[in-house]
This record gives sequence, structure tokens and C-alpha cells, in this order.
Amino acid sequence: MIISRTIVCIALTTVMAASTCYAQNSQQASPQAAARTYAQNYKDMVLATCITTAYKRDKEAAADAGSSVSALRDWAYYDLEKAPDAIKALVEEYLARDYHNPIVESEVKGVRFDFLKCLDLYHSKALDEQVKQLVILPDHTFRQDNH
Repeated sequence: MIISRTIVCIALTTVMAASTCYAQNSQQASPQAAARTYAQNYKDMVLATCITTAYKRDKEAAADAGSSVSALRDWAYYDLEKAPDAIKALVEEYLARDYHNPIVESEVKGVRFDFLKCLDLYHSKALDEQVKQLVILPDHTFRQDNH
């Protein structure tokens, strides 16, 4: 679906704009996630997981967001035992929310507002708490610790 791919592109551009920047001379730069904190990469990974889950019926959107999840795992340092279940539970909780907008619903049948739910999750106190509990050295970066 074109709408789903557009939503994924907007989300990834908005939240991870630094990873899509271009060097002078129009050469594409590498993702900047290695320079962001483990806490920020964890939050980005949760957002990408939410998008992957929300748009799993759109194979291209889910594959793109899922690839971002895989890449972000490399640049985050967190409790590998507890995080997968905690992330899944938080994503499911937010995607299960029942958002309504009568004006939009009269124009677009079956709208679920999944992208909005993922953004609400991204900015939630619940995710901030999860970061505090599961991210190791939240203010460190991959580059700082590996170069």
C-alpha cells in the first residue's frame, strides 16, 4: 500500500533524520545511529518495532521498518533477556488502543491510527521508564564505546 510506505518513510525521516543525511558533494553518508546514545537508539528501535508490527500486512513497509530494527539493535546496549518481551508488550499495548476521529472515519473507512499510536508510544513515559530499566549506559554511544 502506498499510504503505508509513505507513513514509514515519514516516520523514519522524522525520528531518524540524521541517519538519512547527505555529505557535501551529494554522497550518501552512513547511518548516524552509532553516534546517538544507547537510550535514543533503543527508543528508535521500539518505534521501528511498532511500525513493523502495525504495518505487517504491507510486506514492503514491514520489511523496511524491520530492517531498521535489526540495524538499530547493533547500536543499542540493553538487557537482551528482558527487552524483547518488554518491547513486544509495550507495542501491543499501544497498538490495542482504540483511537477515534469521526471526521476522518467518515472519509476513510477502517482507519486505525496505528502510526499515531506508535508516535504516542515513542513519546510516552512508559517507554522512558523502560529505557531506565533496560538500557545499559544510556548516555553512552556505540562510537564512544567502540572506537
